[in-house]
Amino acid sequence: MRFTTLIYLIIIVPLLLSCGNLQEETSGQLPATTKASDQTPETAEKPNIIFFLVDDLGWTDVGCFGSAFYETPNIDALAKQGVKFTNAYAACHVCSPTRASILTGKYPATLQLTDWLGGRRDTPFQELLNAEKYQHLPYRETSIAEALKDVGYNTAILGKWHLGEDPSDPTAHGFDMHLPDWAKGWPKNGYFAPFELKGFEDSEEGDYLTDRLTEEALKYIEQNKSNPFFLYLSHYAVHDPIQGRKDLVEKYKKKLLNQPPPEGPDFILEGNPDNPTNPSQEAVAAFTKSPEFLNPYTTYPNDLALVKQKQDNVEFAGMVESMDESLGRIMKKLEELGLNDNTIIFFYSDNGGMAAMNGTPKRKLTKEQLDIAYSTANLPLRGAKGWLYEGGIRVPLIVKYPKKGKQGIECSLPVTSVDMLPTILNMVNAPQFIRKDVEGIDLSPALQGEPMERGAIYWHFPHYSNHGMQSPGGAIREGDYKLLEYFENGTVQLFNLKEDIGEQHDLSKIEVEKTQELKDKLHRWREEVNASMMPSNPDYDPSTDLWSGK
Repeated sequence: MRFTTLIYLIIIVPLLLSCGNLQEETSGQLPATTKASDQTPETAEKPNIIFFLVDDLGWTDVGCFGSAFYETPNIDALAKQGVKFTNAYAACHVCSPTRASILTGKYPATLQLTDWLGGRRDTPFQELLNAEKYQHLPYRETSIAEALKDVGYNTAILGKWHLGEDPSDPTAHGFDMHLPDWAKGWPKNGYFAPFELKGFEDSEEGDYLTDRLTEEALKYIEQNKSNPFFLYLSHYAVHDPIQGRKDLVEKYKKKLLNQPPPEGPDFILEGNPDNPTNPSQEAVAAFTKSPEFLNPYTTYPNDLALVKQKQDNVEFAGMVESMDESLGRIMKKLEELGLNDNTIIFFYSDNGGMAAMNGTPKRKLTKEQLDIAYSTANLPLRGAKGWLYEGGIRVPLIVKYPKKGKQGIECSLPVTSVDMLPTILNMVNAPQFIRKDVEGIDLSPALQGEPMERGAIYWHFPHYSNHGMQSPGGAIREGDYKLLEYFENGTVQLFNLKEDIGEQHDLSKIEVEKTQELKDKLHRWREEVNASMMPSNPDYDPSTDLWSGK
């Protein structure tokens, strides 16, 4: 009898467990997971990983990064438990390319996935055609999730994917599960139920999407408390539609009324430096005093775009705080389950805040519609989502590395989203899955307080953005210097970010050698990665170029 029982435990039980995925699952429920007694010592000792990714969260949309209006006590608390990176970047100023770089450790230009999916169509008012790009995460790449599965992790993505439609869904790239079953980059029916999302059909009227995703995350953590897991909690928030949870919107309405109004203009006009008709600062200043300015809120000739200058959007503030509550609930659950000291947490954003008008020449808004089109302000940074200035690409990053990492320190090392894969795989002692062509670096020494050096960081965006009227272009940051190059007319700008974080003083005509050095390096990199470039638009019609004043 004892021998029979032993055979059953050694042979039959593992076979049954390996067939666990064949069990019927009901819509909206998480798959069953194994128990603590089923774990080998190797898998039981591996740290859990939670990658908490926020959509369109600007660098200063967080209290510990400078916001005086949005309240983010849980994110601020996480910064005290880990390392706050003050020079962290997204690999692109829009979402899909950054998300691809996080999962693969490669630049969007290398992946040839350089714009959001499916991207903006070509129009006659473009001088160049958008470069071709992949419409899904390439199958040839090894994602973080695939590598972690190979070393015993359960993997899940809750929320936004936006890296390809079926069959290139998350389960084709290493994730055991994905909720909700929706591949687009925005919530299908907004943030309030009914969501019209497969897997969330049981939501009740009044439910809020950020909260629903959090509840699913808590279930997943509870069910996987005894096995190593990789939870990629990818919130739709704070992407538009800008819809704050109603109780929090009321809170911020009162807060706004009870504080002195912030100084300075509500909006400024930003020109396109690559436009030969780009007006002078004096001409722009004069225009802002004319009757045509802000009547209605629109875009203007000569590529002039409105950029929001104040964090006073109460709907957006409600979205930010509900997202912060989500992180707080996750951290509380880890504490309740005794997982605090064995769970690595990444807090990150995929691009800068949406402070600029959508890049559609004929779009017009009334004053009452402003909170729909403009979510936040990125000051002291220049620009916004969709721009290569710091406001479009510099983002908040906090990493908690229990037992091994420092607590409550700031790191000024420039880092970017391609660094996430090598960092995570080194953290879990799986460097064998870091392919030789991975372009990121391992940040774990910096998390332990060790000094690090890094080479240049690159950006490549051969498309027209949906936000503002900047020309397509690329950029390079090396040390304190950043060079931007635009593709329509080859204009370059050079900034010293240490001395000029707001990118107001173009040094390209002053520091000529540095400008040429970085430009040459940017061009060599593009050639090395075979970056897709933009051909001329044979259907370009200058008479329709409403941005240029032609």
